[in-house]
Amino acid sequence: MAYDSDPNVGFPAKIGRRAARFAKDERGNLTVLGLVMGSLMIAFGGLAVDMMRYEATRAELQNTLDRAALASASWSQGLVPETVVADYFDKAGLADQLVNVTATQGLNFRRVDVEAEADTQPYFLNMVGLENLHVDANSAAEQRITNVEVMMVLDVSGSMNSGNKLTTLKSAGTEFINSVMANDVDHKISIGIVPFNGQVNLGQALRNKFNATQQHNIADVNCVDLPGSVYSSTGISLATALPMTADVDTYSGTDMGYFYTSNYMTPSNANKWCPPQPTNVVRLPGQDVGVLQGYINGLVGIGATSINAGMKWGLTLLDPGMRTTYADFMAAAAMPNTLTGRPFEYADDEAMKVIVLMTDGEHFAEERLNDAYKTGMSPIYLSAADGYQSIFHNTLVNNTNATTICNSRPYYVPHRSEFHSRPWNGTVPAATACFDPNAVTAGVSPRTWQQVWGSMRLSYVVWQFYVRPLGGDFYAYMDIFRTKTATTTMDSQLQQICGLAKEQGVIVYGIAFTAPVNGQAQIQGCATSTAYYFEADDNAQLTTAFRTIANNISQLRLMQ
Repeated sequence: MAYDSDPNVGFPAKIGRRAARFAKDERGNLTVLGLVMGSLMIAFGGLAVDMMRYEATRAELQNTLDRAALASASWSQGLVPETVVADYFDKAGLADQLVNVTATQGLNFRRVDVEAEADTQPYFLNMVGLENLHVDANSAAEQRITNVEVMMVLDVSGSMNSGNKLTTLKSAGTEFINSVMANDVDHKISIGIVPFNGQVNLGQALRNKFNATQQHNIADVNCVDLPGSVYSSTGISLATALPMTADVDTYSGTDMGYFYTSNYMTPSNANKWCPPQPTNVVRLPGQDVGVLQGYINGLVGIGATSINAGMKWGLTLLDPGMRTTYADFMAAAAMPNTLTGRPFEYADDEAMKVIVLMTDGEHFAEERLNDAYKTGMSPIYLSAADGYQSIFHNTLVNNTNATTICNSRPYYVPHRSEFHSRPWNGTVPAATACFDPNAVTAGVSPRTWQQVWGSMRLSYVVWQFYVRPLGGDFYAYMDIFRTKTATTTMDSQLQQICGLAKEQGVIVYGIAFTAPVNGQAQIQGCATSTAYYFEADDNAQLTTAFRTIANNISQLRLMQ
C-alpha cells in the first residue's frame, strides 16, 4: 500500500510528504534550469539583435561623418564646407541626423568639425524599460599648407619720400618678415621682394636669365620694357624678347624756356624710368630674416609709378616656370638649397602662394624710348676742344647737283645758332667751305645714343637739336623719340594679371597707402577679396595692415 494511500494519514500530512519527496527528485531541478536557461538565451538574443542594429546605425553615421568631413576640408574643392557636408548626409538618407557643421579657415589651413545624432528603437530591450538607443557621433578633418611662398611687391616711387612713408614701410616691412619667418625651423616659408617705381629693376643676374635685347650695358640699369602680351599669362617665357629700358631722362616740362639753358641739359636720375639705384632691385626668394630685412632697409624712394609692372614680376617669380631658373641660382649658391622645388605648382595642395602689393599712388603714364634711339650711332657730334656739340640733318642736304651739295649747310651748332658745312670742332669753318659728305673732321667724334642720353635730357635734345633748326611742334618731336602707355591701359594690364593670379589660387593682399581714389580702386580690384584689401590713411594704419597680414600667415603654425 502506497504511503500516501494510507487512510489513517490526514490530507495536510500527505501534502507535506509529497513536497519532501519532490524535493529529493533531480528531475524537477533540470526542468527549472531549462526554463531559466531558455529565458536567458531569449534575453541575450534579443539584446544582440538590438545591439547589432545600434552598431549598424552608429557605423553608418560615423562613416558618413568621416567622408563628409574629409571632403569638405579639402583645398581642392571650391564649395562651402557646410554645403559639402549637407550633400553627403542628404545622399546617405541621413539629412535629419546632421546636427552641426563648424568650418574654420585661415590663410594656411581649413578645419571642419561635424556633429550628428541618431536614435534606434530596440525590439527587446524595451521589455525592460529601455525604449531608445541614442547615438552621438562627431568627426573632424583638417588640411594645412606646409609650404608658403610670399612675394612683397612694394612701391618705391619718389612720393614715398614724403611724410616719413618710406621710413614707416621699412619698419613695417622688417617686422612683417620677422613675424612670418619666426620659428620656421623646417624652412617651409620663403619671401621675395619686388620693388617697383616706373619700372622693375631686375638686377643683372636675374636679367641675364631672360632674353634681354637692346642691351646698353649701363651699370645698375636692368629694367625691361614689357610687351603688352605678357599680361595674358602668369609667367614670362625665357625666350620672349624683352627690350631693355633705356637709361634716359624723358621728362618734359611745360615751360619751354627751360630747354634753352644748359642748366636743364643734365639728366636727373629721378626722371628716369629705370633709375640706376642698386638697392632697388628684385630680391629672389630667401629665408634669412636678417638678409631680407636688410633688403627692405636699403630701399630708396625715386621715380614714377607702374603698379602693373610690379605685379607682373611678382607673379612671374611665383610661377612654376621659374623653377629651372631658381635651380640654376641654387647651383650657384645664389639661393638656399632649402628652396628646392620652388616655385611649386599652382595646384599643389601642400603649397600656398601669397602676394602683398603696396602702393601710395596710381599709374603714371609710362614712357619708353623707341628702339631706333636706344642704341647705335646718333647724328650728334662732340667737339674735343670745348665740349660743344653739333648735329647733322640729312634733310638739309640739297642733292640736286654738285653745287647745291657743296652749298648745303646740314650741321647745326646750337650754342651759336648757326648752320655749318662740317661738325663743330671749336672753330667756325670758312663761309665758302663746301659740304663734303665723305669728309672726316678732325677734333670731333660721333656720339652713340647711349652717350647722348648719358649727358643730356630727351627734352633738351629735342628742343636744341631738332625744333630750333628744323621748326615744328616740340611735343610732336618728343613723340618721335618716345612712346607713352596710357594710364587706362596700365590699369587694364594690372587687373588682367591680378585676375590670372587669383584664378590660380594665389592670395593677393592689397594695401593702398594714402593713395588717390583711382589708386585705391585699382588695388581693391586686385586683392583676392575685400577682406584682403587695406586702406592705410596714415603711417600707423600701414603698420597695422602689415601686422594683420603677417598674423594670418604665422599665427597658425605650419605642420609637416
